[in-house]
Amino acid sequence: MLSDSTILKHIARQPKRSAGFKQLVRELGLHGETRGQLDEQLQKLVAAGELVQLNSDRYALPQPAPGKNDKNMVVGRLTMHRDGFGFVIPDASSLSPALKSKLAGDIFIPPHAIGNAMHGDRVLVDIAAIRPDGRAEGRIVRPVVRAHPTVVGIFHYGPRHNFVKPIDSKITMDIVIPPGMERPDASVAPPSPAAVAGASRPRSGKQDDHNKATETSAPRSVDRVLGDEAAHHSQWDDLEGVVVDVELTDWPTPTQNPRGRVIEILGRQDDFGVDVEITIRKFHLPHHFPAATLEEAQNIPAVIPSEELRHRRDFRTLPIVTIDGETARDFDDAVTVRTLADGNFELQVHIADVAQYVTPESALDQEARLRGTSVYFPDRAVPMLPLELSTDICSLRPHLDRLVLSCVMRIDPRGEIVGYELCEGVIRSAERMTYTAVNAVIEGDAAARERYAPLVPTFELMRDLAMILNRKRQRRGSIDFDLPEPVIEFDEFGLMKSITRSERNIAHRLIEEFMLSANECVAQYLESKRIASLYRIHEKPDAKRVYDFEVIAATFGYSLGVGPLPIHRVQFKSDRRAARGTGKQARTIEVPKDVHITPRMYQKLAAKIAGKPEERILSYLMLRSLKQARYSEENVGHFALAATSYTHFTSPIRRYPDLIVHRILKDVLRESAEIHDGEIPVGIFPAASVAVEEQRLSSASSATPDQRALSPAEADAPSPWSKRRDHAAHREAHEPLAGPIKLEELHEIAEESSQSERRADDAERELMEWKKVKFMQDRVGEDFDGLITSVTKFGFFVELTDMFVEGLVPLNTLTDDYYTFHENTRQIIGQRTRNTYSLGQRIRVLVDRIDPVEKKIQFAVLEESPPARKSGPSSSKSKRKRK
Repeated sequence: MLSDSTILKHIARQPKRSAGFKQLVRELGLHGETRGQLDEQLQKLVAAGELVQLNSDRYALPQPAPGKNDKNMVVGRLTMHRDGFGFVIPDASSLSPALKSKLAGDIFIPPHAIGNAMHGDRVLVDIAAIRPDGRAEGRIVRPVVRAHPTVVGIFHYGPRHNFVKPIDSKITMDIVIPPGMERPDASVAPPSPAAVAGASRPRSGKQDDHNKATETSAPRSVDRVLGDEAAHHSQWDDLEGVVVDVELTDWPTPTQNPRGRVIEILGRQDDFGVDVEITIRKFHLPHHFPAATLEEAQNIPAVIPSEELRHRRDFRTLPIVTIDGETARDFDDAVTVRTLADGNFELQVHIADVAQYVTPESALDQEARLRGTSVYFPDRAVPMLPLELSTDICSLRPHLDRLVLSCVMRIDPRGEIVGYELCEGVIRSAERMTYTAVNAVIEGDAAARERYAPLVPTFELMRDLAMILNRKRQRRGSIDFDLPEPVIEFDEFGLMKSITRSERNIAHRLIEEFMLSANECVAQYLESKRIASLYRIHEKPDAKRVYDFEVIAATFGYSLGVGPLPIHRVQFKSDRRAARGTGKQARTIEVPKDVHITPRMYQKLAAKIAGKPEERILSYLMLRSLKQARYSEENVGHFALAATSYTHFTSPIRRYPDLIVHRILKDVLRESAEIHDGEIPVGIFPAASVAVEEQRLSSASSATPDQRALSPAEADAPSPWSKRRDHAAHREAHEPLAGPIKLEELHEIAEESSQSERRADDAERELMEWKKVKFMQDRVGEDFDGLITSVTKFGFFVELTDMFVEGLVPLNTLTDDYYTFHENTRQIIGQRTRNTYSLGQRIRVLVDRIDPVEKKIQFAVLEESPPARKSGPSSSKSKRKRK
């Protein structure tokens, strides 16, 4: 079965970027049923806008027609406003050099120029005018790729026709539902409304106790959770106000709304579980596993063949444990630590060998690539792999033999990794530990230490090593903001009862340190062998963002220490021509030049503000100034971790890039392992220690001489953000020469995985905000302590202390004075009283109103007065006068 990306790449390589059906059949080597599958895939790609059908037999990639206006054509993503206009965020690759020099920001699209495009579509834009300040206006020529084959919304009966109002307010047009299209096709079985017994929140997150109840009370689903309350209504006689999912059958035109048919009825918006189902569909998260994928998963044998064990190291007798959250069921990493005769530590990190079961181009692989990542919501998850793998065959469950990829590291007392080995292995987890239990053991809880007595020395070694590794990261400049995350807690009925701060104890930190070390080792090993691979990169921040942060930090009396920021002053030729002969000065634009910024500068400032009242706001602003980490086939280092090489290796059950890294590593071990321990290929770094290791294996000695330390040249190599770094020479020295996956393919996987990750993050964030709004609906009129987190010209945002709920105080609600926004100081100041509202200011606010449609909270400021009697730990019903 071919993937969509394989078809699109093949067509892209053809002359004129087009190909015929018979040509594709011949060149792709298709026979029998696969010819029909190809035809179906081509039609789907045409419907999605990723291909254009030129005639009955020929298909091409969308591209602008040649003409005199080519220079003003731009491809980008359309973002709509609810008032009918939009903006196109241009793709940098589609901008000509002339446009790059003139264009500043997004392209404004007036309502009449939207055409038949919709929010989120990739569109072709004809730029009509560019103002001297760089702002542009244009019209949409046509959509290139449609973003919304389906739309989730609320069904309404109308006098002329029935329609669905999209829940996403940026999709501004109602979807017309023609007669007979109001209900799903009866011939298509509805999705199973059962509880997932599957993946759970990783690491710091939690799942609610309601999940535990549904695991036994509801039928098991291979797809995802749909709570019991959302499944009660199987027949809907009246659809008014019911949430439905609609497949678009006709795109909009300037004179006609889009049309569609209802394909799924989800329930009423306030029913339990429906908010998650809405979010899944709004963000188009794949949540139903195809039959072929499930069949593959179910046909994988649970018993490990004895032949397979001959090629793997046997770690089954060691005290190896998994450490996860209380409700976790997908255990993809296990660890143990012991001391060596030479005084060094041996850290073993064993990761589930998912690549052994999910093979390239299989149905499982294609679905995993499509999903990219598991998506975690407060009370359920959409797993990347079917439950047969994610919670059973691949999961490192206790007391069961499981296949792993192992990274065995030798670490000196200063935390430096003096050598490591990579190999395939088999383990038998001694215990399924939780963060809470490990923390109790380490903190000296008598009952916990008695319960896990055989493992207590191992946990104490883990604690010691984790602290050593953390100090090493601090020495090299790694940034650790440790910002708290919100966790929604539920009662036994599945209803929200509180929003609390996520707990991070020593157990969380030791797993974090161990996983970071393993990820760095694998990245370093593949890069040193010049093998094409995927990396997790984090580029240094843009000069403009550093400049903006420095301006705000200066108001608090702090600085990153970058010194005076160099400014480059430029003038456009068009501005100079316009000013010629007028006696006016041409407009000058100040652009911050590239600044020398290092992770240590952030680390020092984070340490300086620790424990101060402004710590929360400045840490948040520092985080905002950094770029977003992403996947790439080119290693440029990880700025926040101060790591020169970093990848994702430790979570292949829930992240597709980790699975790709596993495949690459397994191939390298088969083809070019440094040594063989019997029939077991073993990768060793640094290579200078191979002879020592061979001698150790031949003599069966347990001693590991400290001869694996990096050479002085390697140890002193400048970091990617150092002034001493010769980037061109480094790229040439580490340019990949080989690998099982081509660089072009890795680039596509990196782009797709980064987009999937951002989509999952956006979906998780939006649902969390929605649940916060629901939680606060019954608290209108209560007052809380808060912190001003942002100041704008229309008001300021306040985050409630310890509740992580944010709302807006509009400027027009401050009625005791005439307030204005001062942009240079980011303050709102009263003209008469000089009363000031600033970033980081503590304030008491009242929950004024809730907008359930926009899912926004509005606060009102309370007058300063002695605190009234509290009705709760941090809130009270207020009868005080509002400003």
